[in-house]
Amino acid sequence: MNITLVFFISFLTTFLATLPPGLLNMTAAKISLKENLTRGIMFSLGACLIIIFQALIATVFARYLSNHPDVIEILRIVALIIFAIISVYFLFIAKCTEKEKKDVDVRSKTSRFFHGMFLSSINVFPIPFQAYVAISLASFGVLEFHNIGIASYVLGASSGAFVALYIYMIFFDKIKDRKIASQKSMNYLIGIITGLVAIVTLFNILKDL
Repeated sequence: MNITLVFFISFLTTFLATLPPGLLNMTAAKISLKENLTRGIMFSLGACLIIIFQALIATVFARYLSNHPDVIEILRIVALIIFAIISVYFLFIAKCTEKEKKDVDVRSKTSRFFHGMFLSSINVFPIPFQAYVAISLASFGVLEFHNIGIASYVLGASSGAFVALYIYMIFFDKIKDRKIASQKSMNYLIGIITGLVAIVTLFNILKDL
């Protein structure tokens, strides 16, 4: 087993999976724009800490999850409810509270760290995704499920996620003067994205019934 190869593949797959607009990367960009890059990085570190545990759970229980699709179905239903609620909040509630709140909400770096942990923990999709990637690597003889192999995979996954989040923060900082980077637009984007995720999840649940 080549631990460097395991790290690189885990890094690349997680990086690519985090690149499409989603709750974590859009929120990281929003915090970086509204407050500063440091708080955006603290949010991302909190999110990646949870991703470490998610990747660890996924690799340890990869075989179990593959043989028990009912567990993945439960995760899908939970994710559907969570993302539907988040979508409603950002589309209809956040814009109202924004108008009422004229003072800048100053949050500490520590609170943003825990904010990242919270949002990452309710995003359960990485667990079945990481389990699938881990099983695929194991089937090709690239990954072995022992301590060094699992550690290499987990570090690659968390590093890939962090780099993707950092790229989002830098990208939106470059276009911060454009309309798409406004607070209202960011709320709508997050709401639309989580709404689409909820719809796709519902479709997959109904398809498997």
